[in-house]
Amino acid sequence: MALQDIVQETVTGLGYELVELERSAGGLLRVTIDLPWQPGAPEQFVNVEDCEKVTRQLQYALEVDAVDYRRLEVSSPGLDRPLRHERDFERFAGEQVDIVLKAPMGAAGAGLVASGRKKFRGVLARADGGGWQLAWSDAPEPKPGQRRRKDDAPVNVLGFTLDELKEARLAPMVDFKGRKPRQTQTGES
Repeated sequence: MALQDIVQETVTGLGYELVELERSAGGLLRVTIDLPWQPGAPEQFVNVEDCEKVTRQLQYALEVDAVDYRRLEVSSPGLDRPLRHERDFERFAGEQVDIVLKAPMGAAGAGLVASGRKKFRGVLARADGGGWQLAWSDAPEPKPGQRRRKDDAPVNVLGFTLDELKEARLAPMVDFKGRKPRQTQTGES
C-alpha cells in the first residue's frame, strides 16, 4: 500500500481530513490535518490532542506497513492553510487569499494589472459565470488614525478556475485582539 493511501485511510478513519503530506530527504514525515468542514456549522479547529491522537495511530499504521521514516510530525494547517479542492474554496469564500497562477497574465485583458504578473492577494468569491474570482485594491493601507477614502484606487477583479492555479493559500492575517467571528454569506447583518 502506498504511503499516501496509508496516511489518508488512517486520518479519515479517525474523523479528520488530510490537508497535506510531505516527506523530506532527512526522514521527516510531515502530516497536516484538519477537521472536516460542514457548511453552516460553527468553525472548529485542530488542537494538540487531535494531533497526538493521529500521531499515535499513524505510528502504529506505519509500523505495520513497514514504512521507513525517522520522525513523524502531525500538525494543523495553520494561518496560511493551502487551498486545493473546490470544497476548500467554498469554505473560505470571503477571506483574504494568496494565489499563484501557473502562467503569467498576458497583456490582453489584464486591464490595470501588470502584464506578466502571477501572484495576487485579495478577497475570494464565487464568480458569476462559474469559477472563482479575487478582488483587491492596490491602494496603500492607511496610517493609524487616518481615514481611508473609498475613491483612493479602483478595485481589481481577477477571474480564474482551479486548473489555472499553481498554488492557493489563506493569507495569514493576525489579529492580536482575538479571533473575530466570520461574516455570514447570506446577506444578514
